[in-house]
Amino acid sequence: MNTTSTDLAIDAQGLTKRFGDTQALAGIDLSARRGTVLGVLGPNGAGKTTAVRILATLLRPDSGTARIHGFDVQKQATQVRQNIGLTGQYASVDEDLTGMENLILIGQLLNLRTSAARTRANELLSWFDLTAAAGRPAKTYSGGMRRRLDLAASLVGRPSVIFLDEPTTGLDPSKREEMWDVVRSLVDDGSTVLLTTQYLDEAEALADDISVIDHGRVIASGTPDELKRVVGGQTLLVRPTDLDNVPQVTEILARIAGEQPASTRTGVLQVGVKDDAAMHTLVTELALARISVTELSLRLPSLDEVFFALTGKPTGSADITEGDAA
Repeated sequence: MNTTSTDLAIDAQGLTKRFGDTQALAGIDLSARRGTVLGVLGPNGAGKTTAVRILATLLRPDSGTARIHGFDVQKQATQVRQNIGLTGQYASVDEDLTGMENLILIGQLLNLRTSAARTRANELLSWFDLTAAAGRPAKTYSGGMRRRLDLAASLVGRPSVIFLDEPTTGLDPSKREEMWDVVRSLVDDGSTVLLTTQYLDEAEALADDISVIDHGRVIASGTPDELKRVVGGQTLLVRPTDLDNVPQVTEILARIAGEQPASTRTGVLQVGVKDDAAMHTLVTELALARISVTELSLRLPSLDEVFFALTGKPTGSADITEGDAA
């Protein structure tokens, strides 16, 4: 699908940034279509947070350009800030203020009347299940509660573009699921989200498109399925009903794939194949051999496998940290 600049909520080209001897960004391109989620993946220190800070007008790039809804992040920073919300890696709320006071303050800074700021604060506190704690100082909140309050603060102004820099770090699984629902609701309402995350399941659950960054460069981009296919083929898995048939099924798989399949103690055989045609061939041969199976599937690589194949590192690994770079 062809995408024009007018279709893009985020459009960054050739961004570079150096901190002393560290090249944090080495000419990255990032783009997000309006009303979609762009997932940005990469090891710690890859440049993700640096890119977000540039797009949010908190850092100036050494070179390159970036636009948010057509506004240049350097030349039209005020207009950009009127269109964005940002939740960073660490909660940035005032711990001495209550949850309600934090959100009202943000609303007032955004030129909302106090009554309107209070109304919006009540909406967000309810949305993030913080109403019962609204009158308590933020310093009494748990880490997960502060995280939710921080995200609520970034939404006070109803931004059209939202930067979420590892927003579910520190949340338990049920709260992560709730945060995913919030992101989906934001997109359903027309917002565009740039999401950096170390959780591959999070990227797969939320992202329409993914860019993988390593050492300050975008090394791959596409939809989750496109990235899986780029890394290489698919895996055919089969478990014969009768384990006595394992040798015969092994022979069939080896003939189809051109290599010896791996096996487990439970009788599952798996082998890499190039395309979907292998499944049809296997079903036909199993039927001719009158071999029944209890499991038969063809799957793409997981995003974890994609990430490791592209970067040579598991998620969460680091050469340097973003904080060191910034």
